[in-house]
Amino acid sequence: MNKFIFPFSENIIFVNGGFISSVRSLMEIPISPRFLSTSPATPIASTSVLSEEEEEEVFDLASHVIQEKDYLRKSPNGGLRVLDLIDQGFLEPDGKLYNQLLNKCTQLGKITEGKMVHTHFMKSRYKHYMVIQNTALNMYAKCNCLDDARQVFDKMPVRDMVTWTAMITGYSQNDKPEEALALFPQMLRVELKPNHFTFSSLLKAAGARTDEREGEQIHGYCLKYGYDSNVYVGSALVELYCRYERMKEAHFVFDGLVDKNEVSWNSLIAAHARKSEGDKALKLFQKMQRHGYEPTHFTYSSIFSACASTGSLEQGKWIHAHMLKSGLKLIAFIGNTLLDMYAKSGSFDDAIRVFDRLVRPDVVSWNSMLTAYAQHGLGVKTLEHFEKMMRAGIEPNSVTFLCVLTACSHGGLLEKGQHYFALMKKSNIEPDVSHHVTMVDLLGRAGQLDRALNFIKELPIEPTSAIWGALLGACRMHKNMELGAYAAERVFELDPYDSGPHILLYNIYASAGKWNEASKVRKFMKEIGVKKEPACSWVEIENSVHMFVANDENHPMQNEINRMWGKISEKIKEIGYVPDTSHVLLYVDEQEREVKLQYHSEKLALAFALLKTPPGSTIRIKKNIRICGDCHSAFKFASLVVEREIILRDTNRFHHFYRGSCSCGDYW
Repeated sequence: MNKFIFPFSENIIFVNGGFISSVRSLMEIPISPRFLSTSPATPIASTSVLSEEEEEEVFDLASHVIQEKDYLRKSPNGGLRVLDLIDQGFLEPDGKLYNQLLNKCTQLGKITEGKMVHTHFMKSRYKHYMVIQNTALNMYAKCNCLDDARQVFDKMPVRDMVTWTAMITGYSQNDKPEEALALFPQMLRVELKPNHFTFSSLLKAAGARTDEREGEQIHGYCLKYGYDSNVYVGSALVELYCRYERMKEAHFVFDGLVDKNEVSWNSLIAAHARKSEGDKALKLFQKMQRHGYEPTHFTYSSIFSACASTGSLEQGKWIHAHMLKSGLKLIAFIGNTLLDMYAKSGSFDDAIRVFDRLVRPDVVSWNSMLTAYAQHGLGVKTLEHFEKMMRAGIEPNSVTFLCVLTACSHGGLLEKGQHYFALMKKSNIEPDVSHHVTMVDLLGRAGQLDRALNFIKELPIEPTSAIWGALLGACRMHKNMELGAYAAERVFELDPYDSGPHILLYNIYASAGKWNEASKVRKFMKEIGVKKEPACSWVEIENSVHMFVANDENHPMQNEINRMWGKISEKIKEIGYVPDTSHVLLYVDEQEREVKLQYHSEKLALAFALLKTPPGSTIRIKKNIRICGDCHSAFKFASLVVEREIILRDTNRFHHFYRGSCSCGDYW
């Protein structure tokens, strides 16, 4: 082996923070023949030609400089060049070098290289340096190697507040809240004082647990140590109470913060969005801007979710325009919520445009589009989109198959639904309760009630109230009183306080003229305190939401609305509309039944929209329960008479009424 002689005492310099480590003077360094030089002081490369890859791997020893990019450069034996230099005696390490190397591994997520550095450090004379041990623990925690982090933690002879906080944070950020919370009392017993990082991580862990007392206790310690007004701890407290859905406490903490940040604003906005309180989320969004805080991607994502839950298209469009003006890009997760907002607001074409503009649609993007197709009654389109997704190489998940099965159920695609349910199992995706509910719904809607019952009996799980409820709904649709009563009994055993099944059973008896049985259902509901949710419909016009209930006598435009519907009613009767009084489930005479039909909430909402919107514009109505059969028939005729598209979103799906027909094909 040829040797290269350093003629003078030189330094290898790490260009990061001015760190300098000496190289021993006059040291003979073994080198490859290609580094032989004509003059010891001026080494030059040999005449052999190096590839670009080899040149990148070679340290420039002539300059005696190792830059930051060389820290994690590999040596031919698979180790790290920097560590090899130390082992060969060319480089004198100190604690700062090990700390820099470990931090670099943490930043880049290079856990393999990090373990090499940590092993080397533990064999050095600096192995008892607590600061470097803390850095190693932090590296393992942030790289999701919690067992290694805990091993470092347990072996440390001395621990400080940073040590405990790093371990607590590691558990908290890697979905191990119980372990994070268990460390806190141990930390207090060794008389170490937590800081704002400790409390932020503990509050995150407490928010992931169901026991609210844990969060309250941590809040108490925040007060004790004086960190409750800290912006980071305060934001974590807001998030904690939002997760507990204790909005009063969340607002109390938020209002008490002298200094707020985007995180605290976003936590409140997201919480109201999750609770479908779109109006409150939007007010907070506007207040956030007035106070000089710039909305982030998370802010817009939450607002789009809020608009989606209420179907507020106009406000959603305004927020979208605001985001574009702010210069934020349409990254994946915000694109998905925007797509969902347009789909759930009935603007299907806008949803498609957003999807087409996504640079890299992920499985959530595809699922959102599948959901939109399914909810809008486009069963065949849903299946085509699914096949396109498969060709694009996107792996379907359980949500994907739920969307496909829902589309088959709403579209009456019985054989296709059975095919995709079987394909789901072949794809090693285990069906959960929602998939079983949808299959019962699919069979039931198709009139296969006996097959639906047998499907339930053969389930590998115990049927839930939702599964029996799907069968009950099918019995209501096909007027099967005996099987409906049987399904209702199973639901009542599992969930007696849900009003929906009681109403369905009442409707089954009332439709069959079994008024004694129907009255018993009503009596039982009264005895156990179950109340029917009142039906209501609403329309959004010029950023204002107008709500209606059946036989509404309190609206300021009551007379104009009634007159408008009266005109529409006369016109649609002339072209074939016949009121279906079987949908009035009251024991009254035929004439009174017909009068009751004319003042359902969706009809009042339609009349109001006709008064307040320009001719030819699309009318969008939302309803909190399923549209009744008579209103469905009336809306088909009305769309022909007024020459408008009427989009109605109920709890099941969207109905697009246009030129006398509905997108559901009368199958809903």
